[in-house]
Amino acid sequence: MWTASRPWGSVITGNSPITWIFNPTWIVYERRNGSMQLKNWLNLNGKKKKRTVQYSFGYLDETAKKEIRRKILKAVALPGYQVPFGSRDMPIARGWGTGGLQITLTLIGPEDLLKVIDQGCDESVNAVNIKNFIQSVSGVAATEDTLRATLIQTRHRIPEERLTAGQILVLQVPYPEALREVEPSELETRRMHAEGDYARMWLHLYEDIVRFGEIRISYRYPVKVAGHYIMDPSPIPRWDVPKLHRADNLFLFGAGREKRIYAVPPQTTVRPLEFEDFPFRVEDFSGKVCALCGASDTYLDEVIDDVGGGRRYFCSDTAFCRKRRGR
Repeated sequence: MWTASRPWGSVITGNSPITWIFNPTWIVYERRNGSMQLKNWLNLNGKKKKRTVQYSFGYLDETAKKEIRRKILKAVALPGYQVPFGSRDMPIARGWGTGGLQITLTLIGPEDLLKVIDQGCDESVNAVNIKNFIQSVSGVAATEDTLRATLIQTRHRIPEERLTAGQILVLQVPYPEALREVEPSELETRRMHAEGDYARMWLHLYEDIVRFGEIRISYRYPVKVAGHYIMDPSPIPRWDVPKLHRADNLFLFGAGREKRIYAVPPQTTVRPLEFEDFPFRVEDFSGKVCALCGASDTYLDEVIDDVGGGRRYFCSDTAFCRKRRGR
């Protein structure tokens, strides 16, 4: 009897070579009485061996991280400008936060304190799964306290508490091009940004006023950054748009499917598009308070009781709500 000792490669046993092809079950061939038999490598000699997969810190390879960091630096140098980057394949589908996830994995370090939220909630399925993945490939600690976190990844919301200098907020972006509603051509939108030709966007807002008496854009409200580029602030509600103006923290926007990164550096001027006689306004929650903490100065989610049909309101930022209740 003779036995191969490795699960793949070319092994010389006796006078005959055996060429192995990788198999996830790790098999081993033995020849007995002139016949070939198949045994499971894991059960050989009664011993079970566990295979572990090793990743780089932060999952991405260093070449990918270097490229993304260079693009982030360019985005910071040109506030509001969409910088193309080589979006990598991630273990989640494109459109589910791969752009923001790649930025987070590129920037995160062993000493960082991570926070992940989805539409203001720390416990949503998307937020929990992304947080668990980031922790599994980096080993960093996580928190639900906004002011303690050094790196925050979010979808569709900016936290209620004002962020401080040194904090980074990474926003997941499905559609980075603010002009897509008025111009389908990517080549033409690039020309419009370069020349500052935003007449069609202003006409789009004017037509809203003519038809409905007001600008009816409820999310992805276009803003002008540093007096030049018109930018899509991601699908955040109007309530969060003023938080971009002269903030102390760095905002980074990542669109994995569209392969774009853009940024709003600290203390940058960010103004929503508006007319003098039709100024920008946020959602009106007059007369409504959070059913849990009693807050009337936060963005509220409306919940309809399926049984009684009543309406109740709750803070969208769940961590902020818990903090107000002293939990």
